[in-house]
Amino acid sequence: MLDQKTIDVIKSTVPVLAEYGEKITTVFYQQMFKAHPELLNIFNHANQKQGRQQQALAATVYAAASYIDNLEAIIPAVKQIAHKHRSLGIKPEHYPIVGTHLLGAIKDVLGPAATDEIIEAWGRAYNIIADVFISIEAEMYDEAKKQLGGWEGFKPFVVVDKVKESDVITSFYLKPEDGFLPAQFKPGQYISIKIEAEGERFTHIRQYSLSNAPGKDYYRISVKRESGNDKPEGIVSNYLHDAVNKGDAVSISAPAGEFILDMEKDNPLVLISGGVGITPLASMLNAIVDLQPERPVTFIHAAGNSKVHALRDEIERASARGNAKSIVFYDQPLNEDQEQNLFDFKGYISREWLEDYIKLDDAEFYFCGPVPFMKSINASLRELGVPEERIHFEFFGPKGNLE
Repeated sequence: MLDQKTIDVIKSTVPVLAEYGEKITTVFYQQMFKAHPELLNIFNHANQKQGRQQQALAATVYAAASYIDNLEAIIPAVKQIAHKHRSLGIKPEHYPIVGTHLLGAIKDVLGPAATDEIIEAWGRAYNIIADVFISIEAEMYDEAKKQLGGWEGFKPFVVVDKVKESDVITSFYLKPEDGFLPAQFKPGQYISIKIEAEGERFTHIRQYSLSNAPGKDYYRISVKRESGNDKPEGIVSNYLHDAVNKGDAVSISAPAGEFILDMEKDNPLVLISGGVGITPLASMLNAIVDLQPERPVTFIHAAGNSKVHALRDEIERASARGNAKSIVFYDQPLNEDQEQNLFDFKGYISREWLEDYIKLDDAEFYFCGPVPFMKSINASLRELGVPEERIHFEFFGPKGNLE
C-alpha cells in the first residue's frame, strides 16, 4: 500500500500528465526500444507510427495517477489491457524494463520539475500498478493454458480454407496442427497471430477478431487488406492475403478480449458495424441464432458498396434462422447495387435514423468499426438517452477516446 504522502505527490502530478503525458510516453517508447530492440518483436509497429500506443499509454498513466488512492476504479480498464498483454505475450520480466524507461522519460520531459520526491513517488506507485497488472495477467495466462483445448504462448494452426469475402476482406479457417479441438471463446473475442515475413527484421503480431460463432472445430478470422505492404499497418494483412494459403501453418495465441456478448440477457440486441468492424459482430449474431434464436436482434452494417461488403450472405442466412433483422447502409452504392436492391439505405447511420427506426427502450447496443464511425454512433446513442451500461464497443488496436 502507498502512504498518504506518496499518494499526495502522485495526485499533484495529474495536471502535468494531462499536459505532457503524450510527450512523456513518446520519449518512453523511443528510449525503451533503443535499449531493448527485442521488444519490437512484441509491440505493434503500426500503432507506434500512428501514435495510438503513445496516446493509449498516456491515458492509462493519467488514469492511474488520478485514481492512485482507489485503483479498484480502474480495474475494468486494467483487465482490458491485460487481455491484450496476455494475447501478445507480455510477461512479468517486462515490467521492470517499462518502469525504468517510464521514469526516465518523466525525468527527461519534465526536467527540473521532476524532483527526486516525484520520481521516488512514481517509482513506488509504478511498482504497485505493475503488481496489479502482473497478478491479473497471471490469472489469464493460467486460465488460457488450463482450459479445455487451451495452450500457453503461441501455437501452430493450419489454414484449412481461405475464402475471399469482398474485394478487401479474406477469411482464414484455422485448425490446430496437433489435431486437437481448439479452446472455446466468447462471441466478440480475438486471437493474436504472429508472423515472420521475409525481409523483416522483427516478428509482427496482430490481433484479429474471431468472426464465427464458438463451438466449431476451427477458428475463423476475416482480415482486411490494409493499403501498402511496406507500411507497418499493412505488413501482416498483406502477408496473410498474399503469402498464406490453404495448408500453411500460422502461430496464434489463445482467444482473449473483454468485448463479449452477454448471453445471460434476453433483451433486444442491436449490433452496428462499419467496414471490417463486422467481424466480432458476425460472431455475436451467429452465436445468438445458435443459442438464443428467439432473442430479437437488429444487425446494422455500413459499407461503401457491395464490392467491400464482407459476409453479406452469411448475415442474411443467420438473420433468417433467428429472430433477427439485417439492415444495410451503403454510402457509395454502385449502379448494380441499386438495380439489385443490395442495400436498404444510402448514406450514413445518423442519430435521426436511429431514433426513427430502432426501439431504444431496453436494447443492448454493440458496435465496432473505424474510429470516426464509432464516435458518431456513440454520440448518437448518448444523445438519444441510451445509458452507458447498455453501450458496448471495441477498438481495433489500443483503446482510444470516443468523446
